[in-house]
Amino acid sequence: MKSPLAGRTYRGKRLLFAALAVFALLAFAACSPVGPQDYIGSQEGSQASRSDQLWDLTFGIAAVIFVIVEGLLVFTLFKFRQRPGREAAQFHGNTKLEIILTIIPSLIMAGIAVPTVQAIFDNSAKAEGALEIKVVAHQFWWEYQYPDQDLVTANELHLPVDQPVHLTIEAATEDVIHSFWIPRLAGTQDAVPGRINTLNFVPEETGTFWGQCKEFCGLSHANMRLRVHVEEQGDFDQWVAEQQAPAAAASAEVAQGEELFMQSACAGCHAIEGTNAAGTIGPNLTHFASRETFAGAMFRRTDENLNQWVANAPDMKPGVTMPSGIEELGLSQEDVDAIVAYLQTLK
Repeated sequence: MKSPLAGRTYRGKRLLFAALAVFALLAFAACSPVGPQDYIGSQEGSQASRSDQLWDLTFGIAAVIFVIVEGLLVFTLFKFRQRPGREAAQFHGNTKLEIILTIIPSLIMAGIAVPTVQAIFDNSAKAEGALEIKVVAHQFWWEYQYPDQDLVTANELHLPVDQPVHLTIEAATEDVIHSFWIPRLAGTQDAVPGRINTLNFVPEETGTFWGQCKEFCGLSHANMRLRVHVEEQGDFDQWVAEQQAPAAAASAEVAQGEELFMQSACAGCHAIEGTNAAGTIGPNLTHFASRETFAGAMFRRTDENLNQWVANAPDMKPGVTMPSGIEELGLSQEDVDAIVAYLQTLK
């Protein structure tokens, strides 16, 4: 007859096995060879590369120390294990041993401190002729100001490859703390209201790199993403020229949408150069249709997504200050369609 205790033990093993299987499944599901924010296997910015080199050095030193310490521990456990008639040796008060155990860790820490301090100074140094960009964090989107180019854009940052970049980072007045992070290009830097922080790096490869806010900042913190487009110098210069031009004139097909936009609260929150819209609360929309994403780089710029956004933005992104077009602005579905058609012409 099987005992109740044996049955409980069997069930316990089955539950343990199931739990381990679920854990392994979740762990493997998190692995991806094309992770957009994988900064361990791929660095395309000078700061990310320098930080990775420092990580490799410190991890290698730590691994060697771990092997030595654990090896000595295992050796000691077996070599000096308890035996009949053996008494444990006492080392209390052994000055020489205490000095050795103090000096060795101090030398190791000093050795690690040298490249660490050097990396800190290298990463914080502003290169001569660096591209100046002001980053302003808002709940829950990013504003980019290019003072030398006299242009403002949002959420999608454009940079020329192999050109030093100097970012000044801050949060909008009366906003909360955010943190600007582009894992494969550079480290993170806090955006604090009333304080200016800086970030310096050189993008070393062309491509599109994902980033996000790294400091909890409200309901849509996880939805506060960003994209960085690193381009050849010629492509970047062309983008700058296009951004410096005024907004495209509205055609007859989208004139109704432009009129609705200008007469509603939209024009009080957003700016469109060359029109009466001059708001600063929301993103600058002068060349909105030249961006691939919107709403903190969360959604693809498609008619369907834009339609849902204008109709009811808080439903798509909790915590945003943008009102619901249908409910709060009193727009009809036809009005929403017209505004979306107009926005899609702003290239």
